[in-house]
Amino acid sequence: MQTQQWPVFQLVSCLLILSQLVYFSYADVGTAAQYSPPYLPTACYGDDQTQFPSSNLFAAAGDGIWDNGASCGRQYLVRCISASQPGTCVEDQTIQVKIVDYAPTAQSPPSTQSTTIVLSETAFGGITNIAVKFINIEFQQV
Repeated sequence: MQTQQWPVFQLVSCLLILSQLVYFSYADVGTAAQYSPPYLPTACYGDDQTQFPSSNLFAAAGDGIWDNGASCGRQYLVRCISASQPGTCVEDQTIQVKIVDYAPTAQSPPSTQSTTIVLSETAFGGITNIAVKFINIEFQQV
């Protein structure tokens, strides 16, 4: 009697190939606005100028990620995924930002209230092609 190993082998092979084609995302989806100078003082570090990364890729946390100030200093990967205007997002561009402030108390008001994260002008410009009030983002803490 011959065994049925070949169909099992084909099934395992197909599953292995399919698993390589499926993209799994461990990121969250939210919204981002931008804010402009003045950035000081911040809720995280007050008037300390050294809080800002030299790249100027920093952000203020919205209520959803603020975590009673525990988000201060956290780093997030942020990618624009869509906006109200086609062509807004820079394709396949991800930036890494440092949380330095709390959006509702930021010195400078954000372009849109109640977003997940408010990006510095440099950070927002790094993932957008067009000036808009807010964008939809994919973000992940690193």
